[in-house]
Amino acid sequence: MKFIDKYRNKYLVEQYAAAITQTRTQPWTVMEVCGGQTHSIIKYGIDELLSEQITLLHGPGCPVCVTSIELIDQAIALALNSNIIFCSFGDMLRVPGSQTHLLAAKAQGGDIRIVYSPLDALKIAQKYPKQQVVFFAVGFETTAPASAMLVYQTWYKKIKNISLLVSHVLVPPAMRAIIDSRENQIQGFLAAGHVCTVMGYKKEYEKIAYDYQIPIVITGFEPVDILQGLYLCGKQIEAKQAYVENQYKRVVSSQGNLIAQKLVEQFFEVTSVKWRGIGTIPNSGLKLRDEYAELDAKKRFQIVASNQEVINECISGLVLQGLKTPKDCPTFGTRCLPERPLGAPMVSSEGACAAYYRYRKDYKSD
Repeated sequence: MKFIDKYRNKYLVEQYAAAITQTRTQPWTVMEVCGGQTHSIIKYGIDELLSEQITLLHGPGCPVCVTSIELIDQAIALALNSNIIFCSFGDMLRVPGSQTHLLAAKAQGGDIRIVYSPLDALKIAQKYPKQQVVFFAVGFETTAPASAMLVYQTWYKKIKNISLLVSHVLVPPAMRAIIDSRENQIQGFLAAGHVCTVMGYKKEYEKIAYDYQIPIVITGFEPVDILQGLYLCGKQIEAKQAYVENQYKRVVSSQGNLIAQKLVEQFFEVTSVKWRGIGTIPNSGLKLRDEYAELDAKKRFQIVASNQEVINECISGLVLQGLKTPKDCPTFGTRCLPERPLGAPMVSSEGACAAYYRYRKDYKSD
């Protein structure tokens, strides 16, 4: 707790806020990429503390939020198969598909199990050898190594009754897509510390900073982390510099976790995927390599991809791109609630709408 308290220290927060004020000579517009950072910003009021100095934009750093409607529909179809035990992280259960969600499928009789690790699904497969087990492999680079370990264990133990519905997405291509948008006004990024813990920042992030001449600061998740990250990013903006700086040195190295990277590369390859509310981003996701295709739940159960789009008042696509905030949505806190979400960002523990709903009671309707 002492270690956590150090990064929630009121004195240090005030010091960095003062340093930002002294450094700034122009407005700064900075996007935090990670949903965990978004929740910290809203929970601790960092955006309000700096509201007259910095515009903080919330990025697509919530893997649950960007999982496509098609994949949710495929997950529901698998979960309703009487011979399948469908394993998923808990925050996927209320993400809306085109018609319904996994929690409703469970109420209809689908055997859906909440797991805390991909290897929990492996234990279930071993316990019920006569049933098929599907693991919903969702997440950024942070969780991909655990999914790769599931593939490794399944393949080499020759377990035949488990497969994966893969929805792993990659952060750097999404950052590029956001910068390439004509509506982009971003001057700097706070990059996700946990993603860079796995992937490092030497390969991808330094190239983005150079190609777009935009500062990137690898940042942690506590108030002092975020304020120090903003201060470092702002110094670059003021100096018209653009490079990668690592605020999260206590965890992140430039090369990342090479063993985890090698494990992911052994079983997965990069592919283009559709991001919910954003569209298809080239080379922004992972799929199982051809030699492990028999572990792909889509192919094993011949799930056909649909192209359904849900048309409603939800502006989550704009929120995920940093073009709007939840308080700009006319349905926020009224027709869109955590128990009845119109969009995924109101469901996920990393979603921006969920953060605003939880911590900004003044935006809720009576």
